[in-house]
Formats: sequence, structure tokens, C-alpha cells
Amino acid sequence: MTLTTEEHPFAEFIKILGKGKKGARPLTQDEAYRAMKMILADGQVEPIQLGAFLMLMRVKEETCEELAGFVAAARETFQFRHEVSVDLDWSSYAGKRRHLPWFLLSTLLLADNGIKVFMHGAGGHTQGRLYTENVLNALGLPPAASIAEAADQLQRGNFSYLSLEHICPKLFDMINLRPIMGLRSPVHTLVRLLNPFDASHSIQGIFHPSYRQVHQKAALLLNQAHMAVLKGEGGETERNPDVECLVQSVHGDELSDEVWPALFERRHMKAEELDPQLLARVWRGEIDDEFAVASITGTAAVALKLLGRAGSQAEAEQLAKDYWRKRDLARGL
Repeated sequence: MTLTTEEHPFAEFIKILGKGKKGARPLTQDEAYRAMKMILADGQVEPIQLGAFLMLMRVKEETCEELAGFVAAARETFQFRHEVSVDLDWSSYAGKRRHLPWFLLSTLLLADNGIKVFMHGAGGHTQGRLYTENVLNALGLPPAASIAEAADQLQRGNFSYLSLEHICPKLFDMINLRPIMGLRSPVHTLVRLLNPFDASHSIQGIFHPSYRQVHQKAALLLNQAHMAVLKGEGGETERNPDVECLVQSVHGDELSDEVWPALFERRHMKAEELDPQLLARVWRGEIDDEFAVASITGTAAVALKLLGRAGSQAEAEQLAKDYWRKRDLARGL
């Protein structure tokens, strides 16, 4: 870093956030957009500035305007084209630590019934969690290694997972600052809204309930036509069948809230082990696990209603159960 008496251009945004209790304020959507454009450009922001910015944002938490500005700037960095039409964008960044990622079987269930699902995520940034890409590898479903390969997988099998590393390397590097900072940053939030393939619908899971409405309103500002966000099990996009689930959605310019009831009267114990092979065994019907099946079909039901494949919760639940009952037991898992 070169020391100078001339104020660095990026200092504008740090000052806005860091002027103290009376002087600080959130960024406008345009300021957030300009700040993220500089962060993602080569050599425009010093490492010490990035750290200060991310932690100031972490302390105050992102507004919907800031999130929309960050996402818009990040999407402008995408240097790829694709010709595949995706039905559902599914973010997977949290990792699981109490239960297996049953939502992966939800996505395969949707894919096997003609719904193109693109999943993106990042693994390894938080210790002690089981990440999607590791589970997919264990199941013999290798993640894509490029946008082109993801598009090919979507065309051939209606499902693909691609790491953030291949979508926006700088955001991938930033999300992996988690062990160094000791805290999550706005990157963990904004990546969920990236929707790289411009899917017609998107679904996101969060851990902290207050973020549901921030995602919902940011999607509205970003003109994302159909989006749903829920407090997912472990922060992933997975409905926990043991508890009531509030889904907050955007359809066009309308916001809506919908409560999905718990599917069991009593809570289940957390899993004794997180062995990815158990997903394959449940799919093949070798294990009867009511919590797993309810997680799979319950999550799929929320997605089916978002997609307009069902007009009510009851119809969506039944359709998901029908999909599960008719699934291909010899799928290859």
C-alpha cells in the first residue's frame, strides 16, 4: 500500500458507514453499486479498506437497497453467455451441521420431473459444516467446473451445481475471508441473489429470520420476477418439517408472506452422523426415515408452489409426495 495525503476514492464509502452513531448512515443503492464495482475491479481497493468496509457492513447489517446495489454490480462482472433456459435458481452457501442436506434430493426430484434447477454455492468457509459440493461428489454427481459444463449438465439432466469460484472468483475469495475475519460478511448475503443463469424463479434459504424481508425487498428492487426466501434448516434452502415455516415471496411487483405448518407434532433428534451415503440409501428406499422424507417433499412442495405447478399448499404437498412415490429408485445414486 502506498501512503499518500490524497484521500483514496473508496474512502467515501468507509466514511459513510463509519462516522459514528450520529454521523453514519446506510449506503444508497447507487452508492452500494459503485462501492461493489470498485471492490470487484482490479486494484481499485486496498485490502485494509476491504476489511474495514466488510466489517462495518457486518456490524450494521445490509439494507435491501445496499444488497440490491451489490448484486447489480456483481452481475455486471459476469463474463459468460448461455443459451439454456433455467426454471429455478437455488443458492447453497450455508452448509449443514445438524442434519444431512436432504434438499439435494428435493432438487433431483424436481429435475427428474422436467424442472431445470441450477444450484450455486461455496464450500469450506466455515469449519464443521458439510457443504453441497462435497456431498455431490460423494454421491457420484460431480459439480460442473465451468459455466459451459453447467449449461451442458442442465440440458442433459435438468440439474447442475457450480461453485462461486467459477462464477465470480473475487466474490469467492471474499467469502473465504470468513475464517480470517471470524465473521460472515455481506458477501454471504449477496451471493444468494446472483441468479447467474437468469432463471425465471429463484429460491433462497437464510438462517437469521430478519434477513428474509431484506432478501424479499432486494429481489423486488432487482426486478426478479418470482423469488421465495425462507428460514431454512441450518441456513440452507430446506424446509424443516419439525417447525412452522414462513415463506416470503415476490411475484411481479407484489410481496407476499405465507406460513407453511410444521409436519410433525414433536421435534426429531439431530442426526448422529452426517454420512452422505445415507441420502442415496433413503432415495433407494433402503432406509425409512420420516424426517428425511418430510424434508425432501416439504422443500419440494415450497418450490412447486413458487413455480406455479400447484395452486395451493395442499396441492403442492400432494404433488411432491407423488413425485417421491414415483421416483426412479435406480437413478444412479
